[in-house]
Amino acid sequence: QVQLVESGGGLVQAGDSLRLSCAASGRTFSTCPMGWFRQAPGKEREFVAAINWSGGSTNYRDSVKGRFTVSRDNPKTTVWLKMSSLRPEDTAVYFCPAAARPRLGVPTSPRVYDVWGQGTQVTVSS
Repeated sequence: QVQLVESGGGLVQAGDSLRLSCAASGRTFSTCPMGWFRQAPGKEREFVAAINWSGGSTNYRDSVKGRFTVSRDNPKTTVWLKMSSLRPEDTAVYFCPAAARPRLGVPTSPRVYDVWGQGTQVTVSS
């Protein structure tokens, strides 16, 4: 069974840091882009960050640029999201999806991603 499992979420104060992890099992995604999305209560799921298959190219939504860093370890197909200077508006469930087939680039559309984890809750208090 192919799975992506996110971890590392929690309750922090504004200005704190967290590192989210996403581990794949059942197959490797080493030739596929992976990403991070988030969904806050009552809001649509939104793109946060993406990383291409090699880790050499990344993309971020404007509001997290300079604060979040996405990285990956291909042999283990693990992806991380290092989040710094967290703000209350970063509060959401964070999801780590992967594209099922090899492709170039760092897609921002959720439609590109075929496999999704269950998410991990990040809560930032003011």
